[in-house]
Amino acid sequence: MKTPQWFRPLLGCAALSLAHGQTSAPVAPAAAAPAPTAAARTNPFNTPEAVAARQRNAELAAADRKLMMDRLQVAEPASLPAKEDDPHRPAGTTRAPNSANNWTDGVPGHTIARSAWGHWNNYDLAKADLGTLPDPLVLKNGERVTNADTWWKQRRPEIIRDFETEIYGKIPAHTPQVTWEIAETDVAAVDGTAKLKRLVGHIDNSRYPAATPQLEVTLYTPAHATGPVPVMVVIGGFGFGLPPGGRAPMGPTTLQQLLAKGWGCATFNPGSVQADTGGGLNAGIIGLMNLGQPRQPDDWGSLAAISWGLSRTIDYFETDKDVDAKRLGVEGHSRWGKATVVAMAFEPRWAIGYSSCSGEGGTKLHRHDVGESVDNVCAPSEYHWMAGNFLKYAGRWDALPIDQHELIALVAPRPIFVTGGTTDLWADPVGEFKSCVGAGPVYRLVGKMDVGQTAMPAPDAELIAGDIGFRFHAGGHTDSLDWPVFIKFADKYFSDPAR
Repeated sequence: MKTPQWFRPLLGCAALSLAHGQTSAPVAPAAAAPAPTAAARTNPFNTPEAVAARQRNAELAAADRKLMMDRLQVAEPASLPAKEDDPHRPAGTTRAPNSANNWTDGVPGHTIARSAWGHWNNYDLAKADLGTLPDPLVLKNGERVTNADTWWKQRRPEIIRDFETEIYGKIPAHTPQVTWEIAETDVAAVDGTAKLKRLVGHIDNSRYPAATPQLEVTLYTPAHATGPVPVMVVIGGFGFGLPPGGRAPMGPTTLQQLLAKGWGCATFNPGSVQADTGGGLNAGIIGLMNLGQPRQPDDWGSLAAISWGLSRTIDYFETDKDVDAKRLGVEGHSRWGKATVVAMAFEPRWAIGYSSCSGEGGTKLHRHDVGESVDNVCAPSEYHWMAGNFLKYAGRWDALPIDQHELIALVAPRPIFVTGGTTDLWADPVGEFKSCVGAGPVYRLVGKMDVGQTAMPAPDAELIAGDIGFRFHAGGHTDSLDWPVFIKFADKYFSDPAR
């Protein structure tokens, strides 16, 4: 199958970088690295202490992952052929310069590596579809769901249980009390256009004082608002979703756009509630609940932990007279885009969501083999996002009882906006769009509109007429290009809460 023109990268863009949240295909430095520059030596990320901490976290993550795999009685293949001789290696690939693990086919944006289970990252759409998707409107007993009542009372709970036990883990029913403090205020923030509140949610850790998670939120509301306003919560802040090179588009910032619309905005620090490493699972809210002990296979991973923290943030917003707690939205990019759709699925108080370039474990179908895969998320750098049980499906994706279109279906009837980029092939924008299409039957069943078409849209087309929105922006791994379109999409609902 010839690759469609829109699928060819328009810009040279690395699929993997710490700044863009993609670390699942390991990248090794050249054997003889140059001496660090003065700038590198002063970068806090490169201090000896930071390097040692990352190494220690990697060691702890590897040990924790090994313990979970032993408990599940699963293992990586004992031996694989040399990569040069592997008959499954994609044709025409050669070793990428300065990398011990990555290969290249010469196409910018194609990051290719072999997983520990022997799977090579694929970008051939003709080979992408891996079989029939689970039907979100068929009960486990085989009966078809034909009305909304059966969806709410029977099928939706079945899907939730599968996601809780096999994918993201169970959020504990009883969690510690959170006491909120307004740590700082500024009535003339953002050049006088906003009121700022810096919030800290103190989590009761008396059951295990060694774990010290807390919730860190910065809330901006329009300075001259005369009543409560809608608020968009941005997971990880704004810098995480900048395009390659780190430069935001010209014009107003996202925060300025939201304030000008008369809406509020809050940034949420996910690392304050749960560290983004398997080496931190004995700390944070997960470690606090487990008293520092290893997880059970169906215990929550970090994405579910972040969802819990976001729900506690809603608890605070329901007490703040500046916030309209009935018009709250959540946005995240890359790994935080995964957290966004998890939060939308499991917390009904979110009115709207924007999941940007979330890829595998987010809005991309597991059964669409392009870019990042189940195997990559089961690697030591990412397995902690998920329940331990997710490790069972590395190398056997077809055994997954559900797929990600069913996660989007759990959001119904509320609106969700999903994005991908023409050069962000690691996140698989085609798989993300197909997931939106697959959720459509549930939206229609509950009286809402689907994404509007089944054919992949042209770059920059705005599919926002329905309740599942989608945009395939011309560009790479960023959310900044799509904020103006999301604001247009969200305005339908924030301006008319009865929708």
